[in-house]
Amino acid sequence: MFSEKYQQYVLKKAKAEKKDQTYFLYTISKEKLNHIIFPLQDYCEKEEIKKLAEEKNLVTVAQKKESQEICFIPEDDYQNFLRTYGKYQGKKGKIVLSDGTVLGEHEGLMHYTIGQRKGLRISYAKPLYVLALNQKKNEVVVGTEDELYQKELYVTDVNWMIFDQLQEPLHCRAKVRYRAKEAECMVYPEKEKIRVLFDVEQRAITLGQSVVFYDEDGIVLGGGKIL
Repeated sequence: MFSEKYQQYVLKKAKAEKKDQTYFLYTISKEKLNHIIFPLQDYCEKEEIKKLAEEKNLVTVAQKKESQEICFIPEDDYQNFLRTYGKYQGKKGKIVLSDGTVLGEHEGLMHYTIGQRKGLRISYAKPLYVLALNQKKNEVVVGTEDELYQKELYVTDVNWMIFDQLQEPLHCRAKVRYRAKEAECMVYPEKEKIRVLFDVEQRAITLGQSVVFYDEDGIVLGGGKIL
């Protein structure tokens, strides 16, 4: 859509917020936005789309079951997909606390995600969660839930959709994962990366995930990869 505010074409959140895909689309260059049409952006319910598909005799689309997983992973078995196509077999290593205390052994880093609680197969006085995956040491770092929360992160490979480069501190909203809620933050430009400081601590900030920035109207300002 064309924004009078920014006097250019912009990417804006869809009306159906639960199905909004802008988190994944922040890598589109701003030069291409005026050549792209999102025909479903004004629809609020998936049933509306299915009804249209039926009217157009698009039976496969109309009857397709909904999935929350990655469409090309058979049976949602990510580990088997990595073993088969990524030739990654995994390697056993240590499960440790942030101070280095060894609590147990893991079967391979690919079996764990930041924030995970179940399936650790270790005993401790308090519930433990995955805090980090240390690839250099092949270690799964765990800790208590309060250790999952952070107010600060750094971002690289940033793509700005409103301006060419961040020249000064910017107040906006950001989300650190697709299902996360947008949170108020300040974004600071640095030499080859940017620093993000949230007003409120965010849970399970994950290396390699995307962080996407929005203005108060739901327009995507840009995004990048979390360092």
